[in-house]
Amino acid sequence: MGSAAAIKQCADIVIRHAKSENIIAVVSAMQGVTDILVQSVEQAAAGEGRHFKNNAEVLRRRHFETVAGLNLRDPGIEIKRAIEENIVEFVTLCHAVHVLGEVTPRALDAVVALGERMSVHLLAAAICQSGQQSVAVDSGDFLITDDHFQHANPDFIMAKKKALQKLLPLLKKNIIPVVTGFIGKTKDNVTTTLGRGGSDYSAAIIGNILNSKKVTIWTDVTGVMSTDPRIDATARTIPRLIYREVAELAYFGAKVLHPKCIRPALENGAELRVKNTFAPDEAGTEIVPDMQQPPGTIRAVTSIPNLSLITIAGTGMLGIPGVAARAFAATAKSKTNILMISQASSEQSICFLVKEKKAERVIALLKLEFAQELKNRDIDAITSTTEVVIITAVGAGMQYTPGVAGQVFSVLGKNKINVIAIAQGSSECSISFVVSMEDEKKAVHCIHSLTQN
Repeated sequence: MGSAAAIKQCADIVIRHAKSENIIAVVSAMQGVTDILVQSVEQAAAGEGRHFKNNAEVLRRRHFETVAGLNLRDPGIEIKRAIEENIVEFVTLCHAVHVLGEVTPRALDAVVALGERMSVHLLAAAICQSGQQSVAVDSGDFLITDDHFQHANPDFIMAKKKALQKLLPLLKKNIIPVVTGFIGKTKDNVTTTLGRGGSDYSAAIIGNILNSKKVTIWTDVTGVMSTDPRIDATARTIPRLIYREVAELAYFGAKVLHPKCIRPALENGAELRVKNTFAPDEAGTEIVPDMQQPPGTIRAVTSIPNLSLITIAGTGMLGIPGVAARAFAATAKSKTNILMISQASSEQSICFLVKEKKAERVIALLKLEFAQELKNRDIDAITSTTEVVIITAVGAGMQYTPGVAGQVFSVLGKNKINVIAIAQGSSECSISFVVSMEDEKKAVHCIHSLTQN
């Protein structure tokens, strides 16, 4: 959804499949629009009043130029009117945030949802241009969620009831619904979002509640890659992955799929596939519940940069119950997600990783929580190591296979890469370790050389 040409390509894919199947298209915002919306509201909260006004014009020009590029038979007046209404709402919301001097998660959801609410009209119009009936649908009309703003959870029972009422009549009339991804609403009609990248999740939810036989995620790469091709040019498409592998990849940095989208898609036995919008005839990657794999197989490697490793250490921690629980509770107060945890068996230290920009706030809360322990020297220090990265090797074939970890750390040692911390889940589907950011590319190359697909 990056340009008029890309939207036409999406429309062609939808129309081709609509000849033999009932199709529901779920769309994201135009490329880069969500970032503009987030930056605008954050700047407004910081007291900058001109930034969001300038961006309103940027958004208007970007979407209106796209309407023109679609070469619609009608002048697109209705589409422009719908887009203009969303831009006016954007300015109103940002102005309110500017006056208040703060942005709540609820307000942020209301703003970022506008990207999908504009783009949905563009794809629906492109489909109609071909002679196929299509209509834009706001997923908030049926996707009911809780009020956990920014990361809302769907109410599948209520959503199913409303989706059947909203979408099935359109399909029966051979009208293609083009649905906003990423967006829901509470039972009180307040806009929520499912988290960044949530359009994939929306598609999986809709597939689940309508018992769809197939869910296809269309993106700008040919399926799930064995690593980030920007880091290692030898990255290749993985033809088939199992649920657990994709879940690990999504959590540890692979941006192809939303971490939550796999389960609802597969619960009903639907075929789940990731394909390339610009190479629609390529097979892409199929996601399956399980399959046999050769022992010791590493399928892919991911990395998450710009992290801080926070360490709580002290000989007085030995045998004291509840240190980890208190540390994580204090971290939760800052609304910070912990990406990885590692603890020494002696219980004299515990470390975990957070986004670098969150580290200062987390450490302040930890020092407040453990003020007495720091005073008594039960805890020697609470420190942060910045500019580190998590590297994760993923593969279900690693499970129960002796020597895989040894193979991983041996190749790192041969390339003189220092490992700062290590973590492995009991499922043995992944091994994660921390290195300095200057070693990121070298470490990815090393582990990627061990992958098999």
